[in-house]
Amino acid sequence: MFKKVLVTGGAGYVGSLLVPQLLDLGYEVTVYDIMYFGDHFLPKENSKLRVIAGDIRDTVKLAEAFKGQEAVISLACISNDASFELDENLSTSINLDAFEPMVVAAKLAGVKRFIYASSSSVYGVSEQPDVTEDHPLVPLTLYNKYKGMCEPLLFKHQTPEFTCVTIRPATVCGYAPRQRLDLSVNILTNHAINAGKITVFGGSQLRPNLHVQDMCDLYKLLLTLPDGKIAGQTFNAGYQNKSIMDIAHTVKRVVQEEFPEKGDIEITTTPTDDIRSYHINSDKIRRAIGFEPRHTIEDAVRDLCKAFKAGKLPDSMTDDWYFNVRRLKALKAA
Repeated sequence: MFKKVLVTGGAGYVGSLLVPQLLDLGYEVTVYDIMYFGDHFLPKENSKLRVIAGDIRDTVKLAEAFKGQEAVISLACISNDASFELDENLSTSINLDAFEPMVVAAKLAGVKRFIYASSSSVYGVSEQPDVTEDHPLVPLTLYNKYKGMCEPLLFKHQTPEFTCVTIRPATVCGYAPRQRLDLSVNILTNHAINAGKITVFGGSQLRPNLHVQDMCDLYKLLLTLPDGKIAGQTFNAGYQNKSIMDIAHTVKRVVQEEFPEKGDIEITTTPTDDIRSYHINSDKIRRAIGFEPRHTIEDAVRDLCKAFKAGKLPDSMTDDWYFNVRRLKALKAA
């Protein structure tokens, strides 16, 4: 349906796995990214890939990049609930202030489809057994507050020629070329393998999860569907709502199977201020567009175990490259 796709934040965790797969499907892909984590892992030898080092706050440069593009997948943001540890202006300028000018620039450039990555963390804390897309947004941090605020800013600009859709993904997990090790499943796996024990902060909080490959499969699907199926829609995208403690037990079991020489991996608990807890319902996305995740938390842990065994994740406990907030602090990002 589309040939030319621009991915903002295409050198991030999800983008690093998605971009090569889009190229394999025959798309011409432009990555527009500020490159806080570099781009050495992107397949730059591919003639159908164009990589632009740019800031989404630079609307003039972004507008130029949008020329000739048919679809935009909007992944760029300061991505972490802990991003309030950073300069508040950084999160505000990138995650909120730059968003609507970006949407307008895409529309003016003739882009036909805009896919926005929001977050299921917009729900904050909910006692509801099943949180659907019409649940009130109860943000606990700037990150999820701004994610929620951007959604209506996008839909305000929708027209029959400019199809907009929002995804609220669960916490993503698993291996990707630009690895993150500051997300719940990935944190616990890294610690189990490299520290020999798992520390659980709290434990009872419920979190929905989504394998990074399923996240990529969803974006690929959204590029192919007819406008009428997705225009103006917001979709939860999650799988396996589990407590942090349940995730820890899955990690312990899988890592012990993959690394029997490590023996029994201890799980300890400690109090936490991070009370985000919600059980999202993803029935709508299955019903409306037929999307069902195919990979489990266990698959994500096994994929990470394989990556560690293959030496793909060196210095995983100490290198800031795996940790968004630590990296941005080290770069003094502003």
